[in-house]
Amino acid sequence: MSETPTKYAFGMIGLGTMGRNLLLNMADHNFAVAGYDKDASKIDLLGKEGQGKPVEGFTNLSDFIASLETPRAIMMLVPAGKIVDSVIDELTPLLDKGDMIIDGGNSYFLDTTRRDAELEAKGFHFFGMGISGGEEGARFGPSMMPGGDKEAYQKMKPVLEAVAAKVDGEPCVTYIGPGASGHFVKMVHNGIEYGIMQLLAETYDILKNGLGMDNQAIQQLFTKWNEGRLQSFLVDITKDIFAFIAPNTDHLLLDDIKDEARAKGTGKWTSQVAMDLQTPLGTVDTAVSMRDMSKYKALRVQMEGLYGPRPNLGSANKEQVLEQLEQAFYFSMIISYAQGMHMLANASVEYKYELNLAEIAKIWRGGCIIRSKFLNDIYNAFKHQPDLAHLLLDAEVQKQIQESVVGTRALLAQTVAAGLATPAYAASLSYFEALRTGRMPSNLIQAQRDYFGAHTYELIGHEGVFHTQWAPDHEDAANKQDTHEGEGYVKHEEPVIPNK
Repeated sequence: MSETPTKYAFGMIGLGTMGRNLLLNMADHNFAVAGYDKDASKIDLLGKEGQGKPVEGFTNLSDFIASLETPRAIMMLVPAGKIVDSVIDELTPLLDKGDMIIDGGNSYFLDTTRRDAELEAKGFHFFGMGISGGEEGARFGPSMMPGGDKEAYQKMKPVLEAVAAKVDGEPCVTYIGPGASGHFVKMVHNGIEYGIMQLLAETYDILKNGLGMDNQAIQQLFTKWNEGRLQSFLVDITKDIFAFIAPNTDHLLLDDIKDEARAKGTGKWTSQVAMDLQTPLGTVDTAVSMRDMSKYKALRVQMEGLYGPRPNLGSANKEQVLEQLEQAFYFSMIISYAQGMHMLANASVEYKYELNLAEIAKIWRGGCIIRSKFLNDIYNAFKHQPDLAHLLLDAEVQKQIQESVVGTRALLAQTVAAGLATPAYAASLSYFEALRTGRMPSNLIQAQRDYFGAHTYELIGHEGVFHTQWAPDHEDAANKQDTHEGEGYVKHEEPVIPNK
């Protein structure tokens, strides 16, 4: 390989929509790049779209590797899972120590942790990088979240900063942290995305089935929203969807699409990992569950036949409901972001990622799917208070929450009464109401756990853990229960039974 003339500064494995467009983006910025794919039609498409640019495609992996400058820099943009490991196994025998491999797909962060250790042991540089922005973002400027080998990132920094989206002249890419932090942050990004998308779906349901608005009126509302504080990529594309006519028809394509939502798993991962971190993530959890619910189409149709159609909002004041809905969406959007940022803060401690939440919010402002006007508020909150324990503690965010929560409560009172399913809205409000409660009713749960399983409890004003024999009529109850200071509970000296 060393005798082969080097030519290209960067290589891409996987020339699907994302890989091809990101490679063309690099070529647009005068980086000489090469692409590899087993599918010859994708090579042909790259050649057609990259005509006149410093880009070349290969269907032979050895030829592709030989075309790259050394030390080599290679990115994979292939489906997450076993395919990534398969590509790495095929690739590494052809590489030299010191070469760099970047996983730009949506890999599960623990897989990235494992691959990082394995490749480092073999003498390769490696980092995982979350990329958001879809096809258009990849082509004209995505938001990128690289984490792992910092030396490798520094070598790629000029390329990544050149092709990233720009906000106020600043690139939407930054070094996230060590290990699998880049893929972890992208996973949480996608969880937030799930939450906001579900909120928009519920908004659609309220407008169409609750208020009886037609598609044109709904499109006008989303257009209006996107011109104000709700301005965001997801609201922007939603207004476009409500204006797109199905080919050769006179109605919206949306009305022809089956109501079964699919997923690639990143939202589910976010919920699962949040539970491992003991971080409440109700809005995201609900969004994942509702995608699952949507798959039971036949069952839902059967249930509708048994229980009858849902009533609507009836004689409700339409203008008032729309005002409340705007407040509720803003409130719940904030909650979705807040839950995600709280999860990142906890993960930073648990996994030693050293995350800079302000910088993460900053690079999400452009290029990515969850970009929005509100991300400026998140950036400012963590920039001014890097150790902020929770986004809702920020004074400006607190003001916005207090201004919008009243409308949120009023809206949900009406949707519940009308029989409209608004689970993500309800989960967002319940999260806030519980989080602002200084004394939750969880003491009852602890009492119940101790009653049936001797799981113990803690007492206000006393050190240690305690256990009580709650049923006084049990045989030998008096012998089994000693008292602590005559108060009817015993300080538990045995090993604490694990949580149930």
